[in-house]
Amino acid sequence: MASIFTKIVNGEIPAYKVAEDDNFLAFLDVNPNAKGHTLCIPKQEIDKIFDMDDELYLGLMKFSKKVAIALEKTVPCKRVGVAVVGLEVPHTHVHLIPLNHMDEMRFQNKVKLSQEEFEALAKSIQANL
Repeated sequence: MASIFTKIVNGEIPAYKVAEDDNFLAFLDVNPNAKGHTLCIPKQEIDKIFDMDDELYLGLMKFSKKVAIALEKTVPCKRVGVAVVGLEVPHTHVHLIPLNHMDEMRFQNKVKLSQEEFEALAKSIQANL
């Protein structure tokens, strides 16, 4: 059964896309730890990050770095944190989280954004790529 992220890749579920190429997709997390919380995924559905072949793994990290740099230009923060957890969705994903406080990395405190805020934020990050 396709993961929710595969459904996003296939266009079956909408997402606030930030960046995309032939192999990877970045989109805003709809249940963010902080404003700008972005997920970077391989388009190929692979459950665990260390099951990826080296080329795809390194490509995902390079893609994530590009998105993180744009994110840091867009959302005021001290740095962009990176996490790979993968328990909630069986599809490799890298969390990029703009950080001003450690609590923003704990996956417990969530922020709420309107659809308009998500759309504007996605466009702002795209402009900084």
